[in-house]
Amino acid sequence: MSNPQRDAHPDFLPEWHRIVAERDVDGLGRILADDVSLGVPPYWGRMQGRDIAQHLLGVIIHTIEGFTYHREWQDERELALEFTGRVGERDLQGIDLITLDKKGRVQNLDVLMRPVNGILALREIVAPQMAAYLAERDQGR
Repeated sequence: MSNPQRDAHPDFLPEWHRIVAERDVDGLGRILADDVSLGVPPYWGRMQGRDIAQHLLGVIIHTIEGFTYHREWQDERELALEFTGRVGERDLQGIDLITLDKKGRVQNLDVLMRPVNGILALREIVAPQMAAYLAERDQGR
């Protein structure tokens, strides 16, 4: 559980939980640092920057059904949040590892998930949407 004496940014967790519960993609943009670094399955490489992170996280929070946080740990600007959810008939279990910047925005987010069949089900839905987003974004440059 979170320790109030070790919470560098006490408003972050309530806002994070609200954003996820309400699937508030615009809200995600407000709590991500400009140069946020994101590592999530089903992508092996890291994603960099607010726009791409906001889009990918938005797709994910709209894809995972029954998303629920269970336990959380916080040590100043470092957080670990355990979650479960489903993609179709596949269950997921995972941990969000979050590092906040000095302003209380997400500087780094690593998502660890299991089992592999749940990750693959997530990839089947997320990958085509991200490919389309990236192609559209690259055409606009």
